[in-house]
Amino acid sequence: MTASSGPLTGLKVVELGQLIAGPFAAKTLADFGADVIKIEAPRSGDPLRKWRLLKDGTSVWWQVQSRNKRSVALDLRQVEAQDIVRKLALDADVLIENFRPGAMEGWGLGPDELLALNPRLIMLRISGYGQTGPYRDRPGFGVVAEAMSGLRHLTGEPGRVPVRVGVSIGDTLAALHGVIGILLALQHRHASGKGQVVDVALYEAVFNCMESLLPEYSAFGAVRGPAGSALPGIAPSNAYRCKDDGYALIAGNGDSIFKRLMTVMNRQDLATDPALADNAGRVARVQEIDAAIGQWTAGLTVEEVLEALEAAEVPAGKIYTVADIAADPHYAARGMLQKVRMDDGSEIAVPGFVPKLSATPGSQHRNAPALGQDTDAVLREIGLTETQIGVLRERGIVG
Repeated sequence: MTASSGPLTGLKVVELGQLIAGPFAAKTLADFGADVIKIEAPRSGDPLRKWRLLKDGTSVWWQVQSRNKRSVALDLRQVEAQDIVRKLALDADVLIENFRPGAMEGWGLGPDELLALNPRLIMLRISGYGQTGPYRDRPGFGVVAEAMSGLRHLTGEPGRVPVRVGVSIGDTLAALHGVIGILLALQHRHASGKGQVVDVALYEAVFNCMESLLPEYSAFGAVRGPAGSALPGIAPSNAYRCKDDGYALIAGNGDSIFKRLMTVMNRQDLATDPALADNAGRVARVQEIDAAIGQWTAGLTVEEVLEALEAAEVPAGKIYTVADIAADPHYAARGMLQKVRMDDGSEIAVPGFVPKLSATPGSQHRNAPALGQDTDAVLREIGLTETQIGVLRERGIVG
């Protein structure tokens, strides 16, 4: 697949963000054919280039977060660089930024200026707390947003220090909400011809996924707390230790599923107990049920448990490590283990493309760029001459 076959072919996106939220949104658009021009600071570039494990001086994460993008190195503190962004925005469809509120306005690149130049522009703004409200000027990272949304209060074991999800889930959820906002705004523009601002707050993106948390508090004064590996109010659903010291995740919380689970465990007394026929009854006796399941799994290995439950059509699984993922035939069959040939000829595996589209699937048509790799080409596209580009480079405005 190539960029010309993606569903977003012809969509021009200018990315001014860095690290995770804004760039993840832009990556998602680029995976489906959008031409994403990533603006980075000369010399240093996006800090993500140096995050976590490095190969030949560059993060392997970079190969995921910036695939299919073009890199232009601009010092946005300089007036001439700001003028270049305005020129790029003139015929752009989307501009993505995730700076602290007010930064873009300080550079003369706020929505009032950019939408006046290009009324069809859709501007995605991702920040910790949104563009309005009493907290708008606070610095906000994903972990803080996860805490403010109520998520961090629910993670971990009761009575112990709340733990974080092991990835930047707040940033990623905000990015995905941003992509949804862009697609909605494109639909509106198709009807009206007008662009708009999409305002995504990190904490709101996580809060939007908090299910029944607020209505339960509103209706009953219930403050949901951490429950470890269990799923509060839904039973049985938990992680159960097995004979080989691994854990099997078992979700036997459907009425008919529960009966099949108890049957395969040879617990007909529980399978046929009328008090356990629905979720409310099972929740009232969840400790008894969990103890019974735990006693059964303790006599079997994880694989033996999973084999028995697959035959009984009970949802269950093991806790995967990345080594399990890399060796899993289902991941491979679904195209989720993509091989990328690096510029030095070596290969690495990266995640595949989500969602799956039958006619216009996502694809990798370009490796993640070196810093400023496309500066000259993009500047030529907006009308700058070689002489002008040379002067800007001498002055450190472009790289």
